[in-house]
Amino acid sequence: MIALIMAGGIGSRFWPLSRKNNPKQFLNILSEKSMLQMTVDRLTSKIDLKDIFIVTSNEQVELTKLHLPELPEENVIIEPFGMNTAPCIALSALYLSRSYDKNTRMIVLPADHLIIDKNDFLQSLDAGDEIASQDNLVTFGIKPNFPATGYGYIEAGEKIERDMFYVKQFKEKPDYQTAQKFLQKGNFFWNSGMFLWKIETILNAFKNYLPKVYGLLQQIETNWQESGISADITNVYRKMPRLPVDIGIMEQAEKRVVIPVDYGWNDVGSWKALYEISPKDRNQNVINCDNITLDSKKNYVHSDKFVALIGIEDTIIVETSDALLITKKEKAENVKKIVEKLQSCEKNSLI
Repeated sequence: MIALIMAGGIGSRFWPLSRKNNPKQFLNILSEKSMLQMTVDRLTSKIDLKDIFIVTSNEQVELTKLHLPELPEENVIIEPFGMNTAPCIALSALYLSRSYDKNTRMIVLPADHLIIDKNDFLQSLDAGDEIASQDNLVTFGIKPNFPATGYGYIEAGEKIERDMFYVKQFKEKPDYQTAQKFLQKGNFFWNSGMFLWKIETILNAFKNYLPKVYGLLQQIETNWQESGISADITNVYRKMPRLPVDIGIMEQAEKRVVIPVDYGWNDVGSWKALYEISPKDRNQNVINCDNITLDSKKNYVHSDKFVALIGIEDTIIVETSDALLITKKEKAENVKKIVEKLQSCEKNSLI
């Protein structure tokens, strides 16, 4: 088995700490290590470092090398620019097919998720490896413990064996009432964005379900054959559709399997999500600096300065050298909109 870690995002929901020149996956917001380093460490007891690959955008290559100095240079797969997960995975599968047998299984996972129970995670890879060897596209569904509206869902259908199911359908992020129904039914799982398949299986899936992407891959392969792996593929790659692999492949494919898992997974998708998984003081505050609080509870504060809170509740405060974010926790998803407004105003120094 080999591993492909997707590390090309900009983490706009973690602004102002996450920036284009130092995005979320390179932040050490969960431990002394960056999220990317934690993801690699999680894999290395099962997969050799030489078989772990990082796919990232051209502008993040040096950061990747800085955080993973022992990773072979050829194990960094470079997108000319960040796209969505379908073209990212397609390009990576083509790259890996040049060095590995077509039957090699590849685990695909984001660089910026939290998994608490490492052993359960590794055991789920063993289960997935077996079923993926039978030409199935395998995904890992997180057993839900509350009616989340921020995740897509996977509906499990017919049981295969040992807590494995054929996928009946994928569902987009639901409203609260629908999420409650999913939870009650018991056969719906959060879409983790983690996949396992053979190199040949996923390339055939692109050929069958996204023929435009597959045609562009053939052009890229021609470029690589003629000019080497460092050939400029920018003009070809920009023609790729900006589709997630869930919509482009998984929703259309026939041989889809979901493995329900429960190992303390969290996509750490917002400041609110980070608050929820962080250790809290007796007033349910998460404050990482010297502080005094009066009548304040359930807040998240990140700052290098001394902070005093008086009568503040359910608030996120994040300060950097050039920006200050203050938002109610329930509005934390809208931080992404602030980044979009900064882009429209061309305030590039703040992005």
